[in-house]
Amino acid sequence: MPALSTRTGSEIGLYELLSVLPSQLQPHVESADDRSFLHAMFGERSLHSLVKIHEKLQCYEDRSPTPVLDSAGSLAQDLTEELQERGASGEIRELVRLLSKPHVKSLLSVHDIVARKSYDPELPPLPDDIDDEEDSVKIIRLVKNKEPLGATIKRDEHTGAIIVARIMRGGAADRSGLIHVGDELKEVNGIPIDDKKPEEIIRILAQSQGAITFKVVPGIKEDAPNKQPKMFVKALFDFSPEEDNAIPCKEAGLAFKKGDILQIMSQEDATWWQAKNEGNGNPRAGLVPSKHLQERRFAVWRPLTVALPQRTPSKRFTGLRRSFRLSRRDKKTNKSMYESKRSEQYDTADVPTYEEVMSYRRKPGERHRLVVLVGPTGVGLNELKKKLLISDPQHFGVTVPHTSRSKRQSESDGVEYHFISKHSFEADIHNNKFVEQGEYKGNYYGTSFDSVRSVMSKNKVCLLDVQPHTLRHLRTAEFKPYVVFVKPPSIERLRETRKNAKVISGKDDKGSSKPFSEEDFQEMIKASQMMENQYGHLFEKVIVNDDLTTAFSQLRQALRKLETEAHWVPISWTHS
Repeated sequence: MPALSTRTGSEIGLYELLSVLPSQLQPHVESADDRSFLHAMFGERSLHSLVKIHEKLQCYEDRSPTPVLDSAGSLAQDLTEELQERGASGEIRELVRLLSKPHVKSLLSVHDIVARKSYDPELPPLPDDIDDEEDSVKIIRLVKNKEPLGATIKRDEHTGAIIVARIMRGGAADRSGLIHVGDELKEVNGIPIDDKKPEEIIRILAQSQGAITFKVVPGIKEDAPNKQPKMFVKALFDFSPEEDNAIPCKEAGLAFKKGDILQIMSQEDATWWQAKNEGNGNPRAGLVPSKHLQERRFAVWRPLTVALPQRTPSKRFTGLRRSFRLSRRDKKTNKSMYESKRSEQYDTADVPTYEEVMSYRRKPGERHRLVVLVGPTGVGLNELKKKLLISDPQHFGVTVPHTSRSKRQSESDGVEYHFISKHSFEADIHNNKFVEQGEYKGNYYGTSFDSVRSVMSKNKVCLLDVQPHTLRHLRTAEFKPYVVFVKPPSIERLRETRKNAKVISGKDDKGSSKPFSEEDFQEMIKASQMMENQYGHLFEKVIVNDDLTTAFSQLRQALRKLETEAHWVPISWTHS
């Protein structure tokens, strides 16, 4: 047989030799079965692992530091005594004084203790009671601290054997590389487990600390799955493993809250994914319900959900908002806004599960993201918007609404409103040109998509407040909305902080303002809870308007970060 290389085996290393051996042997093997056998044998993962271990041990043996002697302390003592018998020159006295110092003696004593110890790697001895008929048994010893082992088990329905069901990415079992899915567990710390339930075995593992010894029959080796690309999702619901009776192992579960960013580590199980929470820095993955499982659950739960209270709309006020009015002179339109929100019917949105996201940072020169404010009537959306406009009118802008009513003498087209005919307004509604619209006293009012684009095209941050059910129309790659939910404080704080405030009343035709009533406070709290329950998964920032100055400061800080830092956005916004 020709030489495998111009270098000797000791020069190229045993592992490298093993890697090239199949290709070197192939021309000299005629049988396809023999070639397949050789490839399987030399490509066996366990063989490669053993060779790597051998080379590491050989490297250690060749390069391990060896002490010259292990009796430096006694040697120094003998030297001191001999020097004291010699003359009394200055150098000898100095050396004797140094060797007599306590810390020098202690240092030499420590050196001797370390030099006498053996630091060679030691493998645990194999148990004496291994059944000779078991030709494929692994004895595995893992060191476990307080962290979970990172593996789940199940009982095989046909054989009754305890099988490793899954290995959690980043866990102790995964890092060891010794335990694999499909392995049959025979013993734990010398305790046979054939007659034990999986719950009992999990309890034994949970209570074990330090080294744990497993007796394992390797399962049938499967081809390693292709490495999945990194996938990040935003959780749109809360999850607690402790409250989920369907999860295979509660200890292996990963708890998360709505809005958390999860990195999906494995989707091999169609029911339970493995994920890490991007925010907590824990390298170990945990089990979370898959998208398919959670969607099925919601499909079952939805009929049981208590229906939200519906209000009878007065005429056609749906979607009509106070923000349509820019001029204080239009008090009749202004007064209708409070009534319109009180009468609005909130459509029941489907409850989502996960949304695939990726990190996004606005590039210099790129259009600003649309800033959308959402909240119940009276919570202070207009006040916050006005403070932003006053703080930097060159940076922030608002839309000019459309209306079908006649232009008044004091008004200018494109300033207070865009004035269009009722026929044109209805045609635009039909062509879906409005973000939202409503009707009051026979006239249409609305905010168009083009009015939003007009503000954004001027390199300004467009500020928009809308009803939450319209968010679905704005969540596109074009607008990339950053949604801020402004919620009221407790009803007790509302009574304190709003006692001198007023709300626009729609009870008469004078458009007068009136103090907040107890009914207004209760309505505000109720509407806030309803919005958060139905649309909270779309909110990126939640601000409690307990104090307007504090709320404005929080909003301003959030918008500064929006322009300078990376944020998670739907992946479709960056791949369109």
